[in-house]
Amino acid sequence: MKSQITTINNITLFLFTLVLFACGGSTPEKLAEVTKEIIPEYKPTMEYGINLDSFIVHKEVIKANQFLANILLKHHIPYVYIDKLAKQSDSIFNVRKMAAGKNYTILCKKDSIEKAQYFIYEPNSIDYIVYDMRDSIVIFKGEREVITKINTASGTIKSSLYQTLADANVSPVLAIEMADVFAWTIDFYRIQKGDWFKVVYEEKFVEGKSIGIGKVLASNFNHYNKDFFACYFVQDSVGDYFDTEANSLRRAFLKSPLKFGRLTSGFTMRRFHPVQKRNKPHLGTDYAAATGTPIMATGDGVVIASAYSKYNGNFVKVKHNSTYTTQYLHMSKRGVKVGQHVSQSDVIGYVGSTGLATGPHVCYRFWKNGSQTNHLKEDFPPSEPVNPEHLKRFKKELNNYKSKVDSIVLKQVDFS
Repeated sequence: MKSQITTINNITLFLFTLVLFACGGSTPEKLAEVTKEIIPEYKPTMEYGINLDSFIVHKEVIKANQFLANILLKHHIPYVYIDKLAKQSDSIFNVRKMAAGKNYTILCKKDSIEKAQYFIYEPNSIDYIVYDMRDSIVIFKGEREVITKINTASGTIKSSLYQTLADANVSPVLAIEMADVFAWTIDFYRIQKGDWFKVVYEEKFVEGKSIGIGKVLASNFNHYNKDFFACYFVQDSVGDYFDTEANSLRRAFLKSPLKFGRLTSGFTMRRFHPVQKRNKPHLGTDYAAATGTPIMATGDGVVIASAYSKYNGNFVKVKHNSTYTTQYLHMSKRGVKVGQHVSQSDVIGYVGSTGLATGPHVCYRFWKNGSQTNHLKEDFPPSEPVNPEHLKRFKKELNNYKSKVDSIVLKQVDFS
């Protein structure tokens, strides 16, 4: 330690000598100017609003079955003080919710004991909770600056939307966002090889690292050689998606009760039943997915049945109005009760294989005026279009987004 101090002093003396030599009797202003050039200005290492250079820094990850007491006891904080800290924290953050895999930082005194002065917990990439233990306990929340960048992506479907995005080095989470945007107009279970998309979207960054996908701002999805365009637009403080004609993409019903999966059997008057081994009508649409996959109500309505039967297994039936009713069969678990009001996209149960089923799937049935029909052939009118008073602004934003989408280069794909 003594030799380090001597070395630092010698370097400082040498630099100061250089300054005097360079200035050669100049004014104090000139001396200050040359000094600034030779000796760089000190920039502290700041994080969480704290100068980390003043402490010994321990950055760790919470392990399984590790609690606040486990962490702080080994940094010389007594259990009585930890208990007081935990109780005082309740109104800001419940320390019992600290989870394995999350980051935390301990700042210790620069002495032989290395007693903790600060404990900082990071529940996610943005937020953090600071526990100041230097004198009286001070606890506060903070957040890192989030930078939002506008990015673009494109691709031609070869196997799946997820894989196409992954091949383009884009987060597959974008697939979920796009599925939400086009949930009323595209059945993502029927996506075929050769379908393509172009998309303008937000990506969020903290300290130069991507932390996730934001909103889809505009997209053109070509499905079965038909263009579906979506543009995000805010009117009366509410954001939603509209097409090139200013019509809402929202419809009375979603195209599918699942976000992702595989359409395995469509609506038909003659299908060979895999269990009963005979031809019979299949008045529904089967979507295969892993057991436990959430099943959504495709429209607003009231639950009129939530029960179990020999053939249907666990099922839920929803009455939407005097015209439409939907039913969801073979659930592993039901999530709603009779009489309960549900909104479009609410989770009403989970995929299973109860009843007469050979594997995990949901059989989705659709009634119109009392008769079962193929929901994929129904053309539902859109919700409210852009308000006339906002049309001029909408068209301006639409043209801007459309030019951005059109300028995205679509890479050619070899299907051989």
